[in-house]
Amino acid sequence: MDAASRRLQQLHRVFGRPSLNNVLQIRLLSDSAGGKRLKIGDVSKLVTEPKHPELMPRQFLKEKPSQSVLQHLRWIMQKDSLGQDVFLIGPPGPLRRQVAMMYLELTKRELEYVSLSRDTTESDLKQRREIENGTASYIDQSAVRAALEGRILVLEGIEKAERNVLPVLNNLLENREMQLDDGRFLVAAKRYDTLLETHSQEELDALRLVRVSEDFRVIALGLPVPRYQGNPLDPPLRSRFQARDVNPSPFKELYEELVSLAPNVNSERISHILSFATTLLQKETSPIGLPDFPLDNLSHVAKIMNSMPKCSDAELLHRVYPYTAMLGKDGKAAVEEAMDKFEISPKIEETAFSIKDISRNGYEASVSLSQKRKSFPLQVLSGGLNTNLNEVDKHFVKTPYHDTVLAQMVQSHLVKDFCIIGPRGCGKSVVVKQFADMLGYHIEPIMLYQDMTSRDLLQQRTTMPNGDTTWRYTPLVTAALEGSLAVLDGVHRVNAGSFSVLHRLVSERELQLLDGTRLIGQNKYDQMKIDLGLSDKDLQQRNILPIHPSFRIIALSEPPVVGSSKQQWLSPEMLTMFLYHNMRPLSRLEEMDVISRLVPNLPDLGRLFDFVHSLRGSKDASLQSLSSNLSTRQLLRIARRLATFPSEDLHSVIRKACLARFLPRMAQSALNQTLEECQITLKEESHHLDEYQHSVTCEVKDGIVRIGQTSIPIYSPQNQTKVPDILFYENPQHLTVMEDMLKDFSLGEHLLLVGNQGVGKNKIVDKFLQMLNRPREYVQLHRDTTVQTLTLQPTVRDGIIMYEDSPLVVAVKQGHVLVVDEADKAPTNVTCVLKTLVESGEMHLADGRRIVAADAKIPASPNVIVAHPDFRMVVLANRPGFPFLGNDFFGAMGDIFSCHAIDNPDMESEMAMLRQYGPDVSDTTLQRLVSAFADLREMADQGLINYPYSTREVVNMVRHLQRYPNEGLTTVVRNVFDFDSYNKELQETIVETMQKHGIPVGASQASISLAKEVPLPTLENIGQWKVSSDGMRRKTGLMSLPVKTKNLTIKGPVSLYIQNQSLDRTQSRASVFSEEEAYSVLPLEENNVVCDIAVSRVDRRSPGQNKHDVIYVATCNPICLYTLTPTSHTSNLIDMYDVFPSTLGGFKPEVKLQALSAPLDDLVLLHEQNTNVVITVNVENGQITRLMSDTLPEVSPRRRFSTVAIKPESPFKMCLSEDIDPRGTTLFYQQNGQHVEFFNILEGLSHSVDLPFNVKGCQALGEGRWLLSETDSSWKYILSRTADDEVKLSPVDVGRGLSSQSVLLMGTKPLGDKRLTEALGEGMSCPNRVAVLDGTHAAMLLGFPDLSEADLYASSREPFPEPAQNNNGNDMFSLRAKPSSAQSAERSFAYLPQSGQVVRALPTRHVPQDVKPPNVAKADLSGYLEVSDLANHKLRYIPVPGPGRISPYASWMLNRSDCNLYLAPTSNDGLVTVDAGGCVRQWETVPSRLEQSMKEWRDMLGYHDSRELQINEERESGRDHEDIDTKHGKEDPLNQPHVGGNTWAGGTGGSSTAGLGGFGGPYRLDAGHKVFQVPQWEKDAVPEHVKQAAREMGRKAYMQKLKEIEMSEYDGRLYEQYSAGVRRQVQSLRVILDSLQAKGKERQWIKHQSHGELDDGKLIEGLTGESGIYKRRAEKEPDPGSPQLKPKRLRVVVDVSGSMYRFDGHDSRLTRQLEAILMVMEAFETYEDKFKYDIYGHSGETYVEQFVHKDRPPKNNRERLNVLKLMLAHSQFCISGDHTLEAASHHTRELAAEEEKGEEADERFLLLLSDANFDRYGIRPERFGQILTGGGTGGAGNGADVNAYAIFVGSLGDQAVRLNKQLPSGHSYVCMDTKNLPLILQQIFTSGMLSSTS
Repeated sequence: MDAASRRLQQLHRVFGRPSLNNVLQIRLLSDSAGGKRLKIGDVSKLVTEPKHPELMPRQFLKEKPSQSVLQHLRWIMQKDSLGQDVFLIGPPGPLRRQVAMMYLELTKRELEYVSLSRDTTESDLKQRREIENGTASYIDQSAVRAALEGRILVLEGIEKAERNVLPVLNNLLENREMQLDDGRFLVAAKRYDTLLETHSQEELDALRLVRVSEDFRVIALGLPVPRYQGNPLDPPLRSRFQARDVNPSPFKELYEELVSLAPNVNSERISHILSFATTLLQKETSPIGLPDFPLDNLSHVAKIMNSMPKCSDAELLHRVYPYTAMLGKDGKAAVEEAMDKFEISPKIEETAFSIKDISRNGYEASVSLSQKRKSFPLQVLSGGLNTNLNEVDKHFVKTPYHDTVLAQMVQSHLVKDFCIIGPRGCGKSVVVKQFADMLGYHIEPIMLYQDMTSRDLLQQRTTMPNGDTTWRYTPLVTAALEGSLAVLDGVHRVNAGSFSVLHRLVSERELQLLDGTRLIGQNKYDQMKIDLGLSDKDLQQRNILPIHPSFRIIALSEPPVVGSSKQQWLSPEMLTMFLYHNMRPLSRLEEMDVISRLVPNLPDLGRLFDFVHSLRGSKDASLQSLSSNLSTRQLLRIARRLATFPSEDLHSVIRKACLARFLPRMAQSALNQTLEECQITLKEESHHLDEYQHSVTCEVKDGIVRIGQTSIPIYSPQNQTKVPDILFYENPQHLTVMEDMLKDFSLGEHLLLVGNQGVGKNKIVDKFLQMLNRPREYVQLHRDTTVQTLTLQPTVRDGIIMYEDSPLVVAVKQGHVLVVDEADKAPTNVTCVLKTLVESGEMHLADGRRIVAADAKIPASPNVIVAHPDFRMVVLANRPGFPFLGNDFFGAMGDIFSCHAIDNPDMESEMAMLRQYGPDVSDTTLQRLVSAFADLREMADQGLINYPYSTREVVNMVRHLQRYPNEGLTTVVRNVFDFDSYNKELQETIVETMQKHGIPVGASQASISLAKEVPLPTLENIGQWKVSSDGMRRKTGLMSLPVKTKNLTIKGPVSLYIQNQSLDRTQSRASVFSEEEAYSVLPLEENNVVCDIAVSRVDRRSPGQNKHDVIYVATCNPICLYTLTPTSHTSNLIDMYDVFPSTLGGFKPEVKLQALSAPLDDLVLLHEQNTNVVITVNVENGQITRLMSDTLPEVSPRRRFSTVAIKPESPFKMCLSEDIDPRGTTLFYQQNGQHVEFFNILEGLSHSVDLPFNVKGCQALGEGRWLLSETDSSWKYILSRTADDEVKLSPVDVGRGLSSQSVLLMGTKPLGDKRLTEALGEGMSCPNRVAVLDGTHAAMLLGFPDLSEADLYASSREPFPEPAQNNNGNDMFSLRAKPSSAQSAERSFAYLPQSGQVVRALPTRHVPQDVKPPNVAKADLSGYLEVSDLANHKLRYIPVPGPGRISPYASWMLNRSDCNLYLAPTSNDGLVTVDAGGCVRQWETVPSRLEQSMKEWRDMLGYHDSRELQINEERESGRDHEDIDTKHGKEDPLNQPHVGGNTWAGGTGGSSTAGLGGFGGPYRLDAGHKVFQVPQWEKDAVPEHVKQAAREMGRKAYMQKLKEIEMSEYDGRLYEQYSAGVRRQVQSLRVILDSLQAKGKERQWIKHQSHGELDDGKLIEGLTGESGIYKRRAEKEPDPGSPQLKPKRLRVVVDVSGSMYRFDGHDSRLTRQLEAILMVMEAFETYEDKFKYDIYGHSGETYVEQFVHKDRPPKNNRERLNVLKLMLAHSQFCISGDHTLEAASHHTRELAAEEEKGEEADERFLLLLSDANFDRYGIRPERFGQILTGGGTGGAGNGADVNAYAIFVGSLGDQAVRLNKQLPSGHSYVCMDTKNLPLILQQIFTSGMLSSTS
């Protein structure tokens, strides 16, 4: 043992430490020099009385210092004796500073203290210029004063100073020399004394040499870097110091200290707490990554425990070390495990305390805290305000939780400043206000922001009226002097390097200001007065002021983001400053209680609270981010609004509060799903298909302004000049927004308007204020806006800094409305200063004045501005996120404003507004512009294009068209789109969109493709029809038929859901003018088959109903009804599966539609012919009513499989008519039977008639008459119904021959006299009908049906060719139960009575070959429309394009050789068709209308703008177009411009060589010269063989390029096949990536520069002549210690299983996946430094098949194609099976494990592509969902989160849709079309990537 002890002593001697057996003591010995000698151990020093004793620290040295402290003091004394400067290094905390102060106090040394920060400059250390009496002079600063006076300079925070600052001290530290700015030169004492021996004092003074005292020393305090954040020590600076590690005191010393502070507490309890704290500081715990435990704060805990021994240890430790707020899952577990080890229960009781009683006496208060019925009295400091506690409680709703929080705040207030951590809007400010009111404190609100400097915290420079410079106290210093409560709001925002200047104020209540003033605690101040015998005045003259004992700091902050890549604000250094109170949001019951007591007449908000707390409790990141927008403050706002306006829709109010319109798609989806789960639904909307004028109107009348249903009195301002007066065209959408604004305005709210650019935010606000008669102040923010410029505008007048009130201050003073525009452009930290103004009505200005609320009861004074009670603020900002990427103003401050999303006007509103801007512009043009821009905006929202086109652009175009009506629309739109003319993919998108909506961008005057006209065979008289009127003796002997009348049996109504679907409506005349006007593709289900079409014409609809025709389309399998209008972009779907359940076997529904007229125009009659079911469908409300009659019996369908399609023997048919009477009379007849039934839909009656013959067919004649055809004979009969019970039958003798043929069409209206005359070539006026008989193009019956004889004129046609017989060689094929053609005779014809046209649908084989357009394959057409124009005697055949898609069922059922088209006439002789694929096309066939439309079309092209202008550089080449030799051309070594000719490559306006602007060249080549363009006719005149040669040469160049990358021509074509399909998608994805990169590279202001732009904050320094007064923009270096920017990490796991290959022919799933992978590879090219991705595959064989390595992405087309080939081959040859679950689990774990391997990433994404074939392999969606959502958890020591998503690219039936519903919201997507994949990837990336960059 003795040997061990000796060795230990020897080691201590080696390292210079005293022996363990030696106890250090401080001893004072007399000294002959007149002073006293101080001795610590074996080290002594002579101590003399200081010259300025007030500069000596006091009350730092304890009566009996600990041994560890004495060892530090002994070492410093050694270095002081050696004349060496020292560096005390150690962990964060006040100990290092206190040790330094102890040494100064012990040795009676004067102190010069500098707290270094990132804002410290050279002038803060050496000399600063000040202006005194108009003269600039240099004032010595701390370092110089210390050197001259022999003081000790304490530099704290060495690691926080910028690198270029401290080197100015190097020479002073090393040689004790320094050149000063005023010309003096500091010289070391020894050197100066030597010079004094050879020079006189006067000579040295003349040389301006100054002696540095030999007693000058420097003590530097710093943290070890890199363990802690900061700049590492500069090597030259480090070499000049001697270092000492100042570790925390040993366990024993701390234990003894804590026991002495808490005599009322069990020492074992203290031991456990201290043991726990020291355990967290051990080296063994460092791998966990826990922040240092602040041991110094345990003394404060001990004092609280001594006062309240029953306090929870865990809760007190949480105040010192708030681990639940700053650590992740693993970190929390480690801390709680350590607690358990030392018998500390981590459970914290939330309602442990309450405040029982408070009594105040001056600046002290007696507070009685209650805990479990026991009272604990506390004596705490209080403020000086006399507040009535009863009055205070009226404005604060107490809850048990808040009582406990307030009681805990009182405990912390007893010992130290504290910080409250809580999410935004949880009530921190309200609780602090209650705390201040209870203790009589005045609050000084201080809003912290990121760019805040130490000067902003302590002192700000200004000038006096005479121009002298001076320093002004900040609100924090004022609070310290006056004893106020300083509330530092936003500690999480401020830079730690600037905030560090407050460490000394918080810990020791001492503060050194920039002007040399020292603030010290009241106790030290009083002791100084006693010790020195000085008065307050004396000390004030020496710049020493007392800090009021009641002064307290309360910091407010939001919780740190656990796992974030950004630096955490709650650092080990910050932990030492405060005690921390973690404040949670209120629980559901607490929140309900608070809001119900604050808001009277509150409606039931149970669903709202369910929704909010489901968001807060969700584990989904999207929902958690949404919950911050619904804080308690926001809920109070919602409650007040709903209480005041009970008719408000809760669904809309919530979406408005969340700004749902601008949320990412994923967040929107999650929000909508949660709303639905909480049963918060949108109010029922009308299902009218037309956009209708809203009922919102506004007026100003009798001193009242009314908008919609909301009204308030008009304001009476003192100054009318600032009330806006603008041109504003009202529209419904903007008025709706303004009504919403008015509601919030009337409730006293400040408003925030968020929207895209150009949507009218400023216009809306100005019009709103104009109507209210409110004066406006306007301020526009930008990226260079500072806090100073926002509040004051500094100027220099006569050398004096003058501050002019900014618009903000003027508005506050005068009660105006402040409009803050472009709020998202300014840094968020700048706009955050508005928070205190909005919340509390208070704000401090840069000139020392402060704004206080109108109800603050503080009188106005020169330094106090009382806010006018009418002051309001309206803030305008662009929407957050992509593509604006501004600062997220809404995210930072949205919950203190009432938010309104301002979107582009809806189409009807925009139309209404544009009509006022362009009253002479046609509605058609406006409609096209509006719809085209609506599409572009939707694409911008989805990220497919970068720029969000706004209403502003449309208004400018309309104004141009109004002023210059002869300019073509295609020319005008270029005013907007020329910005995009150099982006090929974007230009293609724009042109396609414009053409889709009928704006013929890119079309030429020659782009006309009308059907060829041929003569119509002459109308010839082929016979007569004779109508008998004298009875039917030969047949029946009767003319009148008996009628049986009975009531219809009505079942229902049953309401079915009306599903509103988007329609992709496209104008057909965009690139080529033809008869087709537009088309829309119905979103049919996979097995839907179109079976009928009907039109409800506008002239037969009720007044006030839709202003357009309404088109009905019926489908079967299942039976559905689609409703749309000719101009609508949506359709309504009513699925009648429940009415007509699915049937099996040979049964095929055959549905016919009959549109009814007013007053039944909202009904459509539907007849299923096989089952004879008749129903009416109300298309407005979805109600289905079944009509039944005994004489029209329903037939049950056969529900069995059959090889033959069984047809009813005598089925009932509905006679279709275009002329239905108002009673809805519809005729049903029994085909091949003798029964006829009339349905009176309006009255619910049925009238049945039995006929004396079998009926073959029936056509309506109009006016209550029908033409019946007899079976097996040529006889016809007119059935006349003159009354309900009176039916007459008149036989018609049709003769023989052509006149006796079957009637295929019979018009219900006669041809007008004009058209009749034109058709027959002679004047004619008589009753007539137009018909189509078998074997005719068209026929006319003159005198029919009114006269007894009718002449029949017909245009005969050649017989149709017989169809080819083809059974595919399969005898079984003819036995299958294949239905007959779906084409019906009724819907194959259309009669247009105004123009006298008959239109017939014909298959391609029935059309003459000579009229068919060339180069159109038969398979590309659905058929032809044969237009027989009787008036013009012309015949046209219009080709109808084939269906874009057709279901497998329809393709089997329909004969492709037939014409599967359904026709229906529309208003004004229009025509609509629908094909088997659900494509609804609108046609124009009338020549006069075609001529007018062509004129308008040509006008859009700028037809009238073809005149030559004065300057024309167009030149003709003069070359022979036949003699062209295509070649590359010679290369000009001088690169001279060559115009014309055919020699040089890169020329312009020439021919046959590669160049620009010419013709006949092989390809384009730009040599950088001005381009001379040859006319287009010369280009068109190039012969075909020359064009072919040029193409061949271009192809060779392409082949050479392929050869360079080792690709065959076949590979090149194969790659292009995949690449072409995703080119635009690649572009849209790159737009997103570019925006991310641009955001990251945005430059910032760098201050303290010697050149650049003048910094407003340094105007005074400029006056005094300093140089570093400029700022400039540069790419800012990252803050010291901040995490390095890391790449995003992406892993794509693709499905290469056999099912992908097997079912690729079914739904192209493998092709779609290959396109998706190609899109990812192409889009991420050149972004390798930002994104690292790899690609793996999973199949039945494996789940780790690697296709792309993250460090070796494919670099060219060949490598990318090889990846695709490998995927295809694996899918083709792998064994069957499924490893989807294993793949998801493995790759999620592997990505998370990369963090532990040191592979850092900013975020990690896993995209798993798969088919939805889960059922086959028994995969449970629940398990798959758990893997997707459990990718990893953040926190100390754990891997980063993995954002996992599944994308289903293949599905049999609705597998994918069903599976998607069972998986977690936002983590799975269905992509059955490659064009949707970028939208999905954008949702994924923007939700993660953009949030991380904002």
